[in-house]
This record gives sequence, C-alpha cells and structure tokens, in this order.
Amino acid sequence: MMEKRTFIYLILGAILALCPLVLNPYWTDVLNNIGLYAVLGLSLNLIVGHAGLFNLGHAAFYAVGAYTAAILNTRFHIPVLTLLPLCALTAGLFALVVAKPIIHLTGDYLCIVTIGVGEIVRIALINNVFGLTGGANGIFGISRPNLLGFVIRKPHEFFYLIWFFVAVTAFFFHRLENSRFGRALNYLREDETAAEGSGIDTAHYKLMSFVIGAAWAGMVGNIFAAKMTIISPESFSFWESVLMFTLIILGGSGSIPGVLLGAFLVIGLPEIFRGFTNARMMLFGAAMIAMMIFRSGGILPARPRRYSLPQARQGQGGGA
Repeated sequence: MMEKRTFIYLILGAILALCPLVLNPYWTDVLNNIGLYAVLGLSLNLIVGHAGLFNLGHAAFYAVGAYTAAILNTRFHIPVLTLLPLCALTAGLFALVVAKPIIHLTGDYLCIVTIGVGEIVRIALINNVFGLTGGANGIFGISRPNLLGFVIRKPHEFFYLIWFFVAVTAFFFHRLENSRFGRALNYLREDETAAEGSGIDTAHYKLMSFVIGAAWAGMVGNIFAAKMTIISPESFSFWESVLMFTLIILGGSGSIPGVLLGAFLVIGLPEIFRGFTNARMMLFGAAMIAMMIFRSGGILPARPRRYSLPQARQGQGGGA
C-alpha cells in the first residue's frame, strides 16, 4: 500500500512539475498561490488537525515572518532567502510569547482570543509600530530571491521554488506526525484528560504545536514578501486566517493529502469560476455547507492510526 501511494505521489509530482511548460504566466501564478496556501495550511494543520486547537489568528505569524524579511532586506540589504531561518525564529518566538498565557484555553474561548491576536497584529502594522512597518502603505522594494547567483523573477521560476518548499514541508510534517511528538498531539486531541493522566505534558505539547506551526508560517511570509516585493497589513487580514482554516476543514483535518487538496479547491476553484463574479462565492459557500452536512470529516480525512501490538510470547495462549 505504501509503495502504491508513493507511486501515485510521484506521478502527481511529475505532472505538476510540467505545468509551467504548458500554462501561461497567470495560471502558473495561481499555482504559486496554491502552493503558498498549501504550506500555510500544513502549518496550521499541526495546530488544528493534530493538536485539536482552534486557531483563527494564524495570519499573525505569517505577517511576522513577512515583515521580518521585508524590514531586514530593505534596511540592511540581507538576501531574502538567507532570512528564512530568522523569519521562522521571530514568528516562533512571537507565538511562544502570545500562546503561553492562553494555551490553557479550549474551544470557542481559544478561537476568540486567536482572532483578537490576529487583529492586534494587523492594527499594529497599520499604525506603523516602532516606525518600521510603513503603516497602511506597507513596505516597498523588497528584493527578489537570489539562489546561487540566479535571481528568481518570473512566475515559472517561483513555481519551482514554492513547490519544492511544499514538498519539503509535506515530508517534514509527515515525519513529525509519525513521531512521538505527533502521537502525543493526537492523544491530547482525542482526550486531553486521558492524555494528561498517561503522563503527557499537554500544555507543553500544545505550546510546541503553536510554535512549530507559527515558525513554518513565518517562512511562508518570507517567500510571499520576496514574490510580491511589496507587503501591506491588508495582506494579513482575518480573511486570510479563515481561508487557511477552511482549506483544512474542507480537505480533511489532520490529513496532509487533504490539506493539499483543500488548497487546490479553496484557492484554485474561485479562479476557475472568476467569470461568474459574485455567484462564485455563493456556489463556494453552498459547496461548503453541503460538505459539512454530508462529509464532515473532509474530502480526504486522516486515516485512523493503527499500532502493531507486540507478538505474544511463544507458548502463551490456548494453543498447544
């Protein structure tokens, strides 16, 4: 079964890699946006899908990474890609500071607080915090990524950078969800009281899920800033967090293939039906309602975990 899935993923990857050769720059850029939201979805999926925490302020960490890259690049001319680890660090530290006092909250309470965090960050950016963020106009003149002397400018060049990042992210989170850390997150998602009774430090694991997810969102912010060369607070509104949350629920919470499919549906389908103007959002909303009624687990929900039990000792049991 694993070999079959690997073969399918390789075929899909090969088809995707050929897309820039047959698509025009507009549709290639649509695929680039799908890739960015796929990574954002995977980073949020660790918090929502695995830890079971309602986070509707993920755009705040995305913004911290983007503004870290923009400020350091425009003021000190540090290459954008060199700043990837620092963007992850700043977004992760911000998540640590913000989440530590609220990590004990659950359900609707945590959801409301994270919405507030996202709005506080956006309003602080609009008000030109510390005179660094450029206010409502944002920051201009961010340099393009430079990879071994090659400056990435065109949509098809960004395509390979972004989708390589998607592949690395999917591999990382696949390994993480099958690690001890990932199993602990699933325990506390299913039954936090039982997980704590089993000796799992639930507060620590929930906090680490926030930090890791935020760090990854910060790196996406770096690539987004380099792609656009200009960022403003409106790029990190509450709607962005809603899109990330929606693609997880639609594709399948806790499922990496589901999140990738959700990114294609939530970001790609509105572009396909752009000619229908306002009707496309009505159709999209109707599809979401139908999904929640008939397939609440998402299109590709996560498969139940199976653990192999140790074999019984020879001679035990009813057999002779």
